[in-house]
Amino acid sequence: MDHTKQYRDQQEAKQLQNRISSFMKDFKVGTLLHANGIRKLRGVSPLTLFTVIFSLPFEGVNFSQGIVRNPNLGFKKDAAYDFLKNPKHNWRKFMLSLAAIVVRFFDALTSEGREKVLIFDDSTYDRSRSKMVELLAWIYDHNSGRNLKGFKLLTLGWSDGNSFLPLDFILCSSANEETRVQGITKELDKRSCGYKRRVEALVKSTVHLEAMVKRAISFGLRADYILMDSWFCFPSILAALGKHLPVICMGKDMPTILYRHKGKWVRLSKLYSLLRKRPGKAKILTSVVVETREGQQVKIVFVRNRNKKRQWLGIVSTDTELSDEEIVRIYGKRWDIEVFFKMMKHYLNLERETQLRDYDGMIAHITIAMSRYIFLAFEQRCHDDPRTLGSLFFACSDEMKDLSLVEALQRILSLAMDKIRSAGIVTEDVVLALVDSIMNTAIDMLQTGQRLLQNNSVITTN
Repeated sequence: MDHTKQYRDQQEAKQLQNRISSFMKDFKVGTLLHANGIRKLRGVSPLTLFTVIFSLPFEGVNFSQGIVRNPNLGFKKDAAYDFLKNPKHNWRKFMLSLAAIVVRFFDALTSEGREKVLIFDDSTYDRSRSKMVELLAWIYDHNSGRNLKGFKLLTLGWSDGNSFLPLDFILCSSANEETRVQGITKELDKRSCGYKRRVEALVKSTVHLEAMVKRAISFGLRADYILMDSWFCFPSILAALGKHLPVICMGKDMPTILYRHKGKWVRLSKLYSLLRKRPGKAKILTSVVVETREGQQVKIVFVRNRNKKRQWLGIVSTDTELSDEEIVRIYGKRWDIEVFFKMMKHYLNLERETQLRDYDGMIAHITIAMSRYIFLAFEQRCHDDPRTLGSLFFACSDEMKDLSLVEALQRILSLAMDKIRSAGIVTEDVVLALVDSIMNTAIDMLQTGQRLLQNNSVITTN
């Protein structure tokens, strides 16, 4: 049994490596690396280094086990560290380029009428045990309700409701110098990508939202809406992003965020109390079109909070023509980014794989980890969507169309009877009698239907 399991594991590992190699080749990852300044330095190609680091979680090893203490590689650990820490590497453009190619592949499988969305969210990048990490800061974790050392990972993603792809991210430190544990420790050319990303990290995260959307659009990524959580629901942000795409986000009940309704400026909770509610146990309670401080018209849909009884949630949409049901349905696609963060932290080793202190190294490693998710999203789509089979899918579809109802029913019954036989519930004679009875009844019904159809056609002709 041990030999069988070992052989099976070896075959699965080979299949995985073949799929990774195919992904790198089909999406021209080596060419993308070279085009974005990620080039050969120490005798080993960037694609080799990228692939080895990329494969670590799939092999069940971390950076130390798979690279630092691995004698079977064709390079030393210094080559890998230099690859990650180079401030001239344009990792942002690389990931946007890779994601754009995969999005075009998904677009070919998706109808034009289906909404594509851009999703914003942030999550903590925990480095609680660190002291000397560049730009390390004290940040507030909303999930645990406490302060910790680390960063805020602001992420922009794309989704068609089936597949989610990360597009861009900013590893945010703190805009407040007093809460930063470490400052910039590396002297850099101000024209380098590393310097520009450090400057981004020291600015309030909401400042970057519009620039991130504009970058995604410039790469040809098509979307119909922008989805956000309540942390970004400010009138100024809605107005800025609304210039590019309609925005749907969770409302924020704050005394400083007011909406104009019937000539009065009121906060969200007061606005809800002024509206007439739908009777009964309706999930959508009410809706209204109001004006923000930026002079922008928005529609707010109030729904029941299923997690807390007698409480409500307000969903804000800058597209006032959408129906209440459509606003709620489209906003539901925002959940994809929550699944993404869970996968990144628990399975793709976003925080645990390596303990780099260099800010450039962290940017590179996060990009590679997000590239793993892009790979998994592609594999999942190919596995679940039969249209990825191309002409084979249509050939199979034609084959299914050629089957008659009786033939299809017979196939289904044969499968069901096989299950009954294997379970040993009834005898073989009973099984055959049951099949004959069902098939005879089906044939009689079809023949009766045909006779009625013929009679109707004769009557119509006369």
